[in-house]
Formats: sequence, C-alpha cells, structure tokens
Amino acid sequence: MRAAGLLLAWVLLRPVATQQCHLAGGVLRFTDRHAEIRVPALHRVPSSLDPLYGLVRRCLDLIQQNPLPTELLRAALNDPGSVRTSQVVQYELGYVVCAAVALLFTVAVPVAGMCFCYCRSRRRCGGRLRAHRRSLTCRRHCLLACLSLTSLVILTSVVCAFVTSQRVKAQMEPGLGAVPTTLHTLRQHIANIPQGVQMVVDQFEVPRQQIISDLGGLSRSVGLSIHAQLKAMTYAALADLQDRAGDLQTSLHHLQILDKTARALASARAELEPALRERRRRVVALLDDPRCTSCASVLGRAQGLELGADYSKVGDGPPLSCSATLLSSQGNGTFNSIPELAVERMAQVIQDLREEMAHVTEKVQSIANSFPLPDYTQPVSEALVKAEDRSRPYLREVERFERYRWIAGTVLCSIILLILVCNVTGMALGAYGLSKREDPSDYECRGEAGAKFLLVGVGLAFLFSWLLILLVFATFLVGGNIQTLVCRNWVNQEIYKFIDTPGNLPPSMNLTRQLNLRRDSNLSATYRECKSGAGLWEVLQLDRSYDLDEHLKSPKYTADFQKRLGDFMARLGDVRLLRSEGRQDLETFAHSGVDEVDYGRFQEEMKNPVVQTSLPGLARSLEGLQKMQRNSTVAGRLAAEAQALWQMQNSTVQSQEALVAKLGESVQFLSRLAPHLQERVKRTLATTASVEARLPAQAQQILRQEIGCFTRKELRYFTQYLNWVGQTLREDVASCQPLATALDNGRVILCDRIADPWNAFWFSLGCCTFFLIPNIIFAIRLTKHFRPIRNRLISTGSEETCPFHIPRVTALKL
Repeated sequence: MRAAGLLLAWVLLRPVATQQCHLAGGVLRFTDRHAEIRVPALHRVPSSLDPLYGLVRRCLDLIQQNPLPTELLRAALNDPGSVRTSQVVQYELGYVVCAAVALLFTVAVPVAGMCFCYCRSRRRCGGRLRAHRRSLTCRRHCLLACLSLTSLVILTSVVCAFVTSQRVKAQMEPGLGAVPTTLHTLRQHIANIPQGVQMVVDQFEVPRQQIISDLGGLSRSVGLSIHAQLKAMTYAALADLQDRAGDLQTSLHHLQILDKTARALASARAELEPALRERRRRVVALLDDPRCTSCASVLGRAQGLELGADYSKVGDGPPLSCSATLLSSQGNGTFNSIPELAVERMAQVIQDLREEMAHVTEKVQSIANSFPLPDYTQPVSEALVKAEDRSRPYLREVERFERYRWIAGTVLCSIILLILVCNVTGMALGAYGLSKREDPSDYECRGEAGAKFLLVGVGLAFLFSWLLILLVFATFLVGGNIQTLVCRNWVNQEIYKFIDTPGNLPPSMNLTRQLNLRRDSNLSATYRECKSGAGLWEVLQLDRSYDLDEHLKSPKYTADFQKRLGDFMARLGDVRLLRSEGRQDLETFAHSGVDEVDYGRFQEEMKNPVVQTSLPGLARSLEGLQKMQRNSTVAGRLAAEAQALWQMQNSTVQSQEALVAKLGESVQFLSRLAPHLQERVKRTLATTASVEARLPAQAQQILRQEIGCFTRKELRYFTQYLNWVGQTLREDVASCQPLATALDNGRVILCDRIADPWNAFWFSLGCCTFFLIPNIIFAIRLTKHFRPIRNRLISTGSEETCPFHIPRVTALKL
C-alpha cells in the first residue's frame, strides 16, 4: 500500500515527457516510364591500338600545326566565291607537302620500275655476280637480314592496316546509323514531353494512396498512444482507489465482527452469570461440609468463582451504513475506452482530409496543365527533322565510299601480303640453294627459283605502288582533315566558340534563333548548361515565364492539409475514476468515527478471563479431593461438581473464549488502520481529483503531439514526390541533357570510333608503301647472290668468260 502511494506520487509529480515521433515516413518508390526514350551516352572504349592512335595524332599535329581557320571558314560559309586558293594552300601547307611527296612517289616508283624492266631486258640489272670475293658471304647475310627486317616491318604494318580497316568497317555502319537514330530519339524526347509530364504527375497516386492508408489508422493510433502514455498515472490512481476500497471492505468486515462479537459476549455473559453463581454456591457448600476431608485448601478458589470481562461496559462501535463498492470499476472502463472514443471523435476530420487529398490531386494536375514547353520546342523539333532529312543522302554516299575504300584496302593489303610471300619464299629457297651449292659457279635450280620469287615481289611492288600511294593519300587527306580540322577543335571546343562568334555563320544557319535559345546565350553556354542537367525551360527562354521551383514548393499543395490537422481540437471527454456514490462512501467512512473508538479499552478488557477462577483447574482440584475422601457420598458429590465444571467450561466458557479471540483480531486490525484512515482517504480523494483534472489536458497535449508527428510524416511524402518530380522533369522528361549527350556521342563516333582507326589505317598502309622502296632495293641486290657466279675464262670472248686478264707485252723504250 505504501509502495503504491509512492508510485502514484512519482507519476503525478514528474513532467509529461515529450514523445519522440515513432511514425517515421518510409521511402516512396516511383515508376520512371520515360527512361526508355533517353539517349544512351557513348564513351571511348580502351583498345590495344590506342598507342598507334596516339602516334598518328601526334604525326598529324606535326603536319597540321595551324589553328582553326576562322577567317577562311567565315568566308567559305558566308561568301564561297571570295575564298582564294592561296588561303586554302596556306592553311593546308602540311598536306600540300605530303601531296607533293605522294605525287613524287607516284611518278618516281613506276618510272624506276620501267627502267628496271628495261635494264633487265638488256641484261644490265639483277644479273649475276662477276667474281667470287671473300666479302660476298658477309654482304649476303646483311642483305638477308635487311630484307627480313623490312619484310617484318611491312608485315606488322599490313596486319595493323587489316585490323584498322575492319574496325573502320565495323564502326562505320552503326556510326552512320546512329545519326538518324539519335536525331529521331531527340525529336521523340521533345515530342513526348507533355506525355512524360503527365506520367510524372500521375505518379502522385503513390503518395496519395500511402497518405490515405495512414489516415485510416490515424485515429486509433492516436487513441492507443494517449492510452499508453497516460496509463501509468491513471493506473496508479486506480490502484490507490482499489487500496482504499480494500480498506473500506476490510474495515467494514472487522467492524461487523466487532459489533456482533461484543453483543454475543454480552449475551453469553448474562446467560453464564446465574449458572456460575449457582455452581459457586453448591461447590462452596460442599467444601464447607465437615465430612469433606482436606477441602479447606480449595475453598478459597471456589469462593472466587465469579465472571471476569464485561464487554457491555466498553460501548458500541461506529454506525455500519457504508457499502463495500468496487470503487475503480467505472474509472477503469472509461479510461480503457479512449481508443474507441478517439476513433469516434476524429471520424469527421479524417473524412475531411480524404476529401482534401482529392483537391491536392487537382492542384498537382496543374503542373502538367501549365507546362509551357510544347509551344517553345516546335523550332527545335523542326530543326531536328530538317537535319535528319538532309543527313540521309550524305550518309548513304559516305557508306558507299566506305565500301569502295574497304574493297580497295583489302585488295591492296592482300597484294602486299603476296609480295611478302614472294620475299619469304625467295629468301627461303635462295638460302636453301646456297647451302646445297658446292661451287659458287654451279647452277642450282632452287637458288634460281628463289631469285625469281624475289623479282616477282619486286615486280608487284613496282606495279601496285602507285595505287597504294593514291589510296594512302586519299584516306590521309580525308582522315587527317577530320582529325585536325574537326576532332581537335571539337575537343577543345573551338568549334563552339566559332559558332558563338557573331557573323561567322550566315543568317540561315543562326542556331540561336533556330533553336529558340535565350538572346544572351550561345551554343557553348547552352552545351554546358545541358551537360550539367539544366531543364529545357532554362535554355529556351522559359525560366522567367515559368519557374519550376516555384511550382514545386510544398506549401502550395500541403497548406490546406496541414491547416486542417493544425486546427483540429478534439475533447475526449472527462474520465471519471470514481463515482459520486463511491466518493460519498469514502467520505462517510472517513467521518464514521472508526478512529474515535477506544480500542484500548477493548484490549484491556480482553486481558480479563471470562471467569476469574479457572474452571479446569478447580475441576481437577475437586477430582483430586474425591480420591482422598473416605465418605463415598462426599466423594460422589465432588465428582459430580467436577463434572459440572468441565461441562460448563466446554459448553459455555470455551465458546466465549473463541469469540474473544476473534474479537481480538478485529480490534488489532482496526486499531492499526483507524489512526491513518482519514488521512489516507483524504489523500486518495485529492489524488483522484488531481488525476481527473490532469487527464483531459494531458490527453489534448498528446493528441497535438501525435497529430504533429503524423503531419510531419505525411509532409515528407509530399516532399519526396515533389523532389522526384523536379529531378525527373529536369533530368529525364524536360531535360536538355540528351542534346549535350547527342553531341558528345557524335564526337565519340566520328573521332574515337571512326577517325582514329581510319587514320591508323592509312598510317599503317603508308608504312607498308614506303618500306616497299628498301624492300625493292634489298630484293634486287639479293637475287644476284642466289644465282651462280660467272667465272672469267681464257677466250677471245667478252670479259664475262675470262677469269684472268693477261697483260699485253710491250717494248721497252730505252
């Protein structure tokens, strides 16, 4: 009981703790159905040929060191007739020098080939060695090594030419196909903006369903939270009331016992008094009989046989009009009904909030209705359609010329491989023939065959060298200018600066006006904005007339929803922990005089026995005297009196002693309770009144806390949706980033995937072509070593048949 009071005092004195919001909002998942029309970004793919690509770019940088020819391009675009040849030659000076070298090669190598054929027909070139010298072996080995090295370089170059040619062919078709595909995707991206905006707006169904679901459980959740937080204080007060109810019931029980027992003892005393007096008279008379031997010792005790305790003198107890009612039954039931009461009181505001969500849906729909992009994207769509239509004929021509290039490159590379086969076969047969020849002047068919294979390779080199150099120069001129004029200036954005400079482009090519860009903007700034993820309204002069951030501010959609929750005030009613009847019972019991009863007199009276002389002791004394008597009559009378005393003890005195013991328990309980009863009842009534007064205010405070937590949770859903809308409109639906991605993809396709292997192709083929010159020289010189040596014989023939020269004898002049 004391512990319950201390608990109640602690609960009432401690402040109500502010509850942390346990309604943490989850993460909403939205469906992005506009992602299928995005422009995928392409990137440069690392390759094992990257060192070769880098070498070719450095060579082109050496050949073309001039920057972007802005003046020449301005004149060519605005007035083509004013372009002078000298300006073009001055800019293309490096290519002009390379053209001169190619022209010289084209003329010189075939002429040299014709001269070689003429000399061969006159037996002047590629014949046999005329004499055997010791140094021939060393020279032969050097020529073999040089021709082998040259053939290895040509083989490496032709393999690279084959690989890069195939890579150009593999990249050209998808690269050319990506141009109309990308333009179509951009046009589709712009055309689908209204549909994409509507898709984004329709995704408001996700937070709306979540909020509706949360509203369904709000009222009961609030009621349960109020019940849980006030349970400790209320249950402590109810426990205190239960304790007072227990005190009331127990006290009433003991008061009833006290009153009933006191009356029973008084009635029993009145009945016992005459019988005891008659019994004393008879015992005293018997003990006074002279015939009674040794009876004088017991006579005094018999004379003291009188009644003891008299409870009629103590007084009556307090009135017993209080009812033993279960004081806490009503209060417990009223408090436990708070969750159902909250559901009932909040039903109307929940319905109003559901209707408000329908109004919010209409407000969100205004985002799609007021989106102004379709009117401004029409020029962009028209420009894309025009570019797509104009690009198709050029792309078909490029594809056709690429097919011719691949065929010519494959055929010429195959011829180079054939030349290498002749070289390898000639060197192998020649070397084998030399190893089998015993005399250098002997004829050996395998050596002769090796020499002929070498000469076949030389003939093929002379025959197709001019075609090789023409193909090299043609591809070099195209690929080199693409790299130095377009790709290099595209990477460093010099092209954008040229386009942005006023006057460089003719009025018909004014991209700022055609694309409806801001007047203070240019292509470079637009490209950077689009690449960073800016929206089309920021690029197409819409940022002043349509501020997306302003349209996506959360209060615009949540103000009424938040206001309805903020204005909600619900009284859950007064919680009565104690009925008025129960309060009156407690007050009546407290003022009933239970504490005024003199329980000390009861306790003093209970110290007195029912009979002053112990009846069992007197009965045993008479039984002892009976055995001592010689007179049988006296002995019989003593036995009869002893039996009468035992019967009185067992029938009357023992029952009165049991009533006295029962009376003692009640008196002891009431004596402990009575001094503090009034104070406890007053404290319980005051505590109950305090709890009943505090419950509505604290319930209202908890209600505000729970509604505040719920409001913040639902506002987070709104914020998640609006943030997602802004991000999706900027980056996917109404983003101009696909335009920047398309430009970057064009550079990757043209420069990284086509121009790099294209330039590597002519570079590799050019290496093969120029290394054919030393290949021709080493092959021609090596053929002489594979044929038998001509020995000079003594004859009148020419010097070719005379191995020795005999000097003519002349006369000496004295």
